[in-house]
Amino acid sequence: MRLEKRDGTSLAALLAAPLGAVAFTLLAATGLVLWAGAPVGRTWLLMLQGGFGSAFALTETLTRATPLMLTGLAATVAFRARLYNIGAEGQLYAGAIAAVAVGGLHGGSGFDAPPALLLAGAMLAAALAGALLLLGPALLKSRLGVDEVVTTLLLNFIVLLGVSALLDGPMKDPLAMGWPQSVGLNPEIELSRLVERTRLHSGLLVALAAAVTLWGLLRFTVWGFDIRATGANARGAAFAGVPVGRTVVLVALLSGALAGLAGAIEVAGRTGYVTLDMSPGYGYSGIVVAMLAGLHPLGVVGASVFVAGILVGADSMSRAVGVPTYLADAMVAIALIAVLVAGLLTRYRVRWR
Repeated sequence: MRLEKRDGTSLAALLAAPLGAVAFTLLAATGLVLWAGAPVGRTWLLMLQGGFGSAFALTETLTRATPLMLTGLAATVAFRARLYNIGAEGQLYAGAIAAVAVGGLHGGSGFDAPPALLLAGAMLAAALAGALLLLGPALLKSRLGVDEVVTTLLLNFIVLLGVSALLDGPMKDPLAMGWPQSVGLNPEIELSRLVERTRLHSGLLVALAAAVTLWGLLRFTVWGFDIRATGANARGAAFAGVPVGRTVVLVALLSGALAGLAGAIEVAGRTGYVTLDMSPGYGYSGIVVAMLAGLHPLGVVGASVFVAGILVGADSMSRAVGVPTYLADAMVAIALIAVLVAGLLTRYRVRWR
């Protein structure tokens, strides 16, 4: 068996690749459901109802999809320039802790500033923290050729250990009865609710605006052309006059800023403070979202809702039929592998000898 490069890839193949990956994911997950001894039809029905079957379920799915959109956009813009940012999880936590450092109730009051200015400062600090965290790996890649997959992945653990030290040290909430969590965010700068008596907040609008803005940037600007050219062929782009090194660094700043912003929005919109279990892997799931979307910013919106629906629906499904909620994690992992294989098959055909 060998792989032979195709002369071209049709639009139908590009559209069929993510759909085929989703179908394969559902088929593989069905095998896991059967292995657990649960009824297949009822399991999928309960998962669908749990994620989308009611107004409450839909708002919970959209709430979970909000950070996934931002981490998915972070992965999308980085991967389009062939900067493989695997560190969105650490950048999310860095953004969350930076937002609390600016807008938290330190000493009972926090910074003395108007709420709008304080919220803007917290969001800016979060974006800056995420951007600077990815700047180092980007410079190492562009200047020394260091593999950014390794550096960004290892930075996740360094950041989590640093956040853990802060939560047990200078940023620990004295009213948390020993529980490792940060001081609370100032209630005046918490994001407003889009639907009353639900957790759906206005951070969703920020994520949607970011998706549209990134799409316009990649589609209609010179910098977007530089990003696409760098991702298509860095050597050819450099020969044509594209500043490849500068483009990679700027992409890193944008990607890290989006992931850091996801952490700030998660704190300001949902949790109100930082804990080590604040993110159930949004940074890693954002990679799956980006790949399912075919690295298209607008496709990230739909892909994030799909993945969030799986995660939310698995919770209610698990209680009803006894299938572990880890089925959702397995589905996300299978979806990533399936998307990678489907993308490979759109560019290469298999030849048998």
